Amino acid sequence: MTAFSSFPSAVASLSESSGDLDPTDWASMRALGHRMLDDVFADLQNLRAQPVWRPMPDTVRHAWHAPLPHAPTDLAKIYEAYCSDIAPYATGNRHPRFMGWVHGGGTVVGMLAEMLAGGLNANLGGRDHAPIACEQQVIRWAAEMLGFPTNASGLLVTGTSMANLMAVLIARTDALGPKIRTSGLGNAGITAYASAAVHGCVARAMDIAGIGSDVLRLISCGTDGGMDLPALRSAITADRADGLRPFLVVGTAGSVDTGAIDDLTGLADCCAEQHLWFHVDAAFGAIALLSASKKPLLAGIERADSVAFDFHKWAQVPYDAGCLVVRDEARHRAAFERSASYLQRETRGLAAGSPWPCDFGPDLSRGFRALKIWMTLSAYGADRLGEIVDRTCALARYLAERIDREPLLERVAPVHLNIVCFCLHGGNDALHATIAADLQEAGIAAPSTTRINGRVVLRAAIVNHRTRPDDIDALIDAVITAAEASRGCCQE
Repeated sequence: MTAFSSFPSAVASLSESSGDLDPTDWASMRALGHRMLDDVFADLQNLRAQPVWRPMPDTVRHAWHAPLPHAPTDLAKIYEAYCSDIAPYATGNRHPRFMGWVHGGGTVVGMLAEMLAGGLNANLGGRDHAPIACEQQVIRWAAEMLGFPTNASGLLVTGTSMANLMAVLIARTDALGPKIRTSGLGNAGITAYASAAVHGCVARAMDIAGIGSDVLRLISCGTDGGMDLPALRSAITADRADGLRPFLVVGTAGSVDTGAIDDLTGLADCCAEQHLWFHVDAAFGAIALLSASKKPLLAGIERADSVAFDFHKWAQVPYDAGCLVVRDEARHRAAFERSASYLQRETRGLAAGSPWPCDFGPDLSRGFRALKIWMTLSAYGADRLGEIVDRTCALARYLAERIDREPLLERVAPVHLNIVCFCLHGGNDALHATIAADLQEAGIAAPSTTRINGRVVLRAAIVNHRTRPDDIDALIDAVITAAEASRGCCQE
């Protein structure tokens, strides 16, 4: 009995104070919350008047080395620190002249959805509740967009990098059987294939999956930027002749450098003949399916075994919002499902609803990503998002036409969708990198650089729904000014 003698006093001490973390003054907290919301609305409304990006000054950078706080700080003071040390120095991808990387601009609807999701604090790892039904609805919408069966499975994840990793794991398990999950790869001798323009996360996925990035065969690209199908078939034949076991082909729908799209129908035919898993990395390209004019470019994607893409790019959903859709639910579950006594499934109550999302991926703790996607698609509609695709592609063509008219500039790749790569006539790698950084630091525009045919060039990806022709003009005018200044320096 001695061990329990302290219980009454413990209960008494607990009753003396609530001990929770809710506000003691709800009215003041509500007022501060409304101020935060009003400030964000004002910030979004006035984006054009702001620099695209600001480098953090040393004083702000040093502020991020403070020790762990042990005592409470007033939330109003914390919000002041946010306003001074965080908000002005974000990535800049909300701004209409952010063009360097394929980042969506976000929307007010998505922002409000994030707030609502935070208020619910739902864990979407499993169990039977409405947020999971919301995610399942989003997956059905994604399957419909892709032309997949209505009973296809899927999961919302951080982004296409994670979705590609999951697809590799599913294809690996499908090729070698479920025992691979317990016995390991051994000397499986499996090989995979993707174009030389595939995103680097696919090689990383092979690495993380324990297969090894060396077994990913990078197939040359044709003049259209897509994978060379005869070269793919030759590589598969050669590997089989060497006693290896091909298991996966990764198609690209919107390459990271130029936006090129593989011949997905040709890849689907090859995979069907060779009995290989056909996965498509459509990180930003998948949303082009919502455009009537661009959808034919992705013909064949509906025949894939799995597709990875992001809602946080062309669909403008706030980060992060990646998606994996898999044609066959059973094959999807076989790669991840695992039982545990503390995750016992029931036929009724909160523990019902099997299968759970954790049966389809590595995460048990999962946030309510689906709400911002569901609200975005519901508020704007798929057709409106398709119009954004058309408009940003038209802006890319406008940019290409301006480049083609400028004597100082040279376009270095075809414009497949919304990405334009260009350089200065006679410009070297260092000059192009300098111009990109100068424009970023000046807050004028944010292009990036990439490497095309062995040389560093400027790259503009038009993704933001806020971008207009005058933003394209501002970018080109700034590049030309920098080019003329560099030539003047060289002549002196």
